[in-house]
Amino acid sequence: MTDLDPFEKKILRELQQDASLTTAELAERVGLSATPCWRRINRLEQDGYIRARVALVDRRKVGLNAHIFAQVKLNAHGRANLDEFSAAIRDFPEVLDCFVLMGSTDFMLRIVAKDIDAYEKFFFDRLSKLPGVQEINSTVALSEIKSTSALPIA
Repeated sequence: MTDLDPFEKKILRELQQDASLTTAELAERVGLSATPCWRRINRLEQDGYIRARVALVDRRKVGLNAHIFAQVKLNAHGRANLDEFSAAIRDFPEVLDCFVLMGSTDFMLRIVAKDIDAYEKFFFDRLSKLPGVQEINSTVALSEIKSTSALPIA
């Protein structure tokens, strides 16, 4: 991140809080005029610092009341076909995040579902049937203490 100037860092911090700001509003907040601010935003997007501008939706308001973390372990055959497992996971809209881990577990998934019954159906009908899956340990989140997508940009 050493190639970002102080204005670009401010732009990233502001957009993480409110991506709906107009260029003029953003420019005012970071201390630039609109045209240089617009150029910096374009550079940040082209260079991949800004991947997308999205709305953060409250999962409970749209009926996704179950929040589950699943640790998945693959057998030796499954580890040889990580691409196949990864492609299948990408196609599951219930899976919000998937991370490859080091250690005794191969993947950590963050999953949402309507309720525990819906997760059970997803677990048995889809997740556990993926080729190479040896073991899945699911943990249900009871409440949310902190949730953010904002990165701590100094």
